[in-house]
Amino acid sequence: MTESTHFDVIVIGGGPAGLTAGIYLSRARLNTLIVSDGVPGGQMILTHEIANYPGVESISGYQLSNIMKKQAKNFGCTIKANTTIVDMNLEGPVKEFSLSDGKKYTSDAVILTPGGRSRTLNVPGEAPFKGRGISYCATCDGDFFTGKEIVVVGGGNSALEEAVSLTKYATKVTIVHQFDHFQAFEYAVEEARANDRIHFIMESAITRFNGDDKLESVEIKNLKTGETEDFRTDGVFIFIGYVPNTEFLKGKIGMNQWNEIVVDSDMASNLPGVYAAGDSIVKRYRQVTTAVGDATIAALAASNYLHQLKTKQLHESLTH
Repeated sequence: MTESTHFDVIVIGGGPAGLTAGIYLSRARLNTLIVSDGVPGGQMILTHEIANYPGVESISGYQLSNIMKKQAKNFGCTIKANTTIVDMNLEGPVKEFSLSDGKKYTSDAVILTPGGRSRTLNVPGEAPFKGRGISYCATCDGDFFTGKEIVVVGGGNSALEEAVSLTKYATKVTIVHQFDHFQAFEYAVEEARANDRIHFIMESAITRFNGDDKLESVEIKNLKTGETEDFRTDGVFIFIGYVPNTEFLKGKIGMNQWNEIVVDSDMASNLPGVYAAGDSIVKRYRQVTTAVGDATIAALAASNYLHQLKTKQLHESLTH
């Protein structure tokens, strides 16, 4: 029979939210385990430069991840990287997890921080140029394209709103959209059309990203005529939706129609002792700083939950 190891709290996910939760929990003297399906740091590792993290003028996502990981470990947090969850039970007072390494772990509380990912175009050249000309976050990377010409992909509210936002930096923004109309609210469409820095290529799609060390051009295909053109650009911002990494939680916890975890102001889910934080929860803005804030609240709430649980257990043992 597989031996089970018990922790006070198990954190699922090792991105900025998961690492922050680990720092707060272990500093509160709670025996904490972080389970990460990859290298700790999450999407933050892919960010070449983070220039909007308060108190830090400029740092790479990889460096910031390592600092957070070191802090969590120094406070006594256990981190298991590159392992996945095979089975779990989040209901009941004791939460149970079976991992791909064949080991089982239990805990009294759980913080879910599986993160999420921007929806990609999934065309040749996209993966190699992520962070080297291709971005999925205007707030994070807009400043790097000051005085340059860029492309924005998408036709919803976020694409048009971010295109307008990016004109603060770029001299020219070209929106490429697959339909002849936008799916955004009218005010967003009007604002974009009224901006003389924004241009439009409709009924078209990017079919390839080209360049050497960094992105230099994109292949744009007219979906009506089938014709393609090599379009020179300094960068591409893709806003075609967001996907939370919650597939493994389906049917196990309360989620909305977009598979985002529903939480209250304490980051508590619909299950007692189960909290969630970061990019996988119902929220509008997804930044490293918001993930860190969510996780701080979740860790403090989980700590309070465990304190109340232990107080109740102690009271019951004294009265029997």
